[in-house]
Parts: sequence; C-alpha cells; structure tokens
Amino acid sequence: MTEQHREDGAGTARVRHDEAARRFVIETDGVDAGFAAYRERADGAFDFVHTEVDPAFSGRGLGGTLVEAALTRSRELGRTIVPHCPFVAAWLRRHPGFVADVDWPDDAA
Repeated sequence: MTEQHREDGAGTARVRHDEAARRFVIETDGVDAGFAAYRERADGAFDFVHTEVDPAFSGRGLGGTLVEAALTRSRELGRTIVPHCPFVAAWLRRHPGFVADVDWPDDAA
C-alpha cells in the first residue's frame, strides 16, 4: 500500500492505494474522507471513473490532494491515466505536466 501525507491547519491527510478495491483513499486524522475509483483496463491503464469526498470534509482541498497523489502513483506504476471522471479531467487540465501519461477519452477531451 502506497501512502502520501500532507499536513495543514485542517489536520493530516494520507492517501493510500487500495488495490483490491481499485481505488485511492484519502483519510484525515484516521477517518476515510474520500476516494478516487478506477477500472483497470486490459492494457493496464487506470481508467478513473469517480472521485468523491465526504461533504463533512469539503472546502479543505482534499479532492485535489487525493487526485494528485492518485495520478502521481499511477505514473510511478507506469500506468496510463484515462480521465472519465470529470473531477480528474478538470484537475489534469489545470496540471499539464501529466499530459504525456494521459489517454483522453473522446467524451472528456
């Protein structure tokens, strides 16, 4: 399980890769606060399909932290990123450094 940590005035955030559930999970102060789910394609790409942060944790930037950690780990694993999730697609548009690792689906480009 891979983890990435972030500390700020809102507490400590940790992102872990739950391979069995095919999702990256963000927790803050020991509580799961959200996830980014993906499908693993036959070619090994991670097709991100849904990102969700519990409304109780909104406004803390956890969605961005989660997606950045998930996509960074995907790259480290050599996986192509397929952004079907609108939140992931929007994050990628704001961070063009990931472009080489992205296979844009026709409905998200």
